[in-house]
Amino acid sequence: MHTSERAEIGVFGGSGFYSLIENAREITLETPYGPPADALALGEIAGRQVAFLARHGTKHHLPPQAINYRANAYAMKMLGVTRIIGPTACGSLRVDVKPGDMVVADQVVDRTHGRKDTFYDGPITTHVSFADPYCPQLRPIAIQALKDLGITTHERGTIVVIAGPRFSTRAESKWYSDAGWEVINMTNYPECYLARELEMCYVNISLITDYDVGLEGQAGIKPVSHHEVIEVFNRNNARVKDAIYSIIANMPRERTCECGHALHGARL
Repeated sequence: MHTSERAEIGVFGGSGFYSLIENAREITLETPYGPPADALALGEIAGRQVAFLARHGTKHHLPPQAINYRANAYAMKMLGVTRIIGPTACGSLRVDVKPGDMVVADQVVDRTHGRKDTFYDGPITTHVSFADPYCPQLRPIAIQALKDLGITTHERGTIVVIAGPRFSTRAESKWYSDAGWEVINMTNYPECYLARELEMCYVNISLITDYDVGLEGQAGIKPVSHHEVIEVFNRNNARVKDAIYSIIANMPRERTCECGHALHGARL
């Protein structure tokens, strides 16, 4: 399916980001990989054409292991999107990364299994470099946007992505913490990598909603409740939206990174 609709910047959002674009128009796309999670909302932010897609669907009906990540990413590419902002709600694996803080990740570790995480199943063998998963041009812009809003911001961090839908055991969580990783999440992979395969820039903002279970008992950390997670998330949701607006407003028109050339030299 082809579409005449166009957008320059894409946003993948989770819970609470469904009203990102005011007076948006909705379009439904069909990709070669099936339908994306829901209709896409198109509109203007800071004079830029933006497309928004709820990665779980607007009714949050898709758990992380059931999301069609390839269709979501390809739908953005069909619109002409070249840059993706991917905010995620995450748990913390470190005492000093506190609920309410935000992390602009620079590395990711994949602990999922069975997810369709490439567009290149052959016959052309394609190996895309992913040494630096997040766009080096967009990360400083995101960091500055968060700091300007007075948000406690961690300028680097590794996200370990687990398959879900279950949470980690205490032993698993401690293992991830002992490895030195900062953030745990269920959706950032393969979303971030599929964007790279399509030569789109990708930047993540991790909103820390709680401490992961492996940290319980350290520095007085108590088991987290669902109510507390929702409270932290709702309290910071507006700030994440403001940060997204700022990132878009300060995003230069020209891409100076290598994300747009990811396939150069990747094929045998």
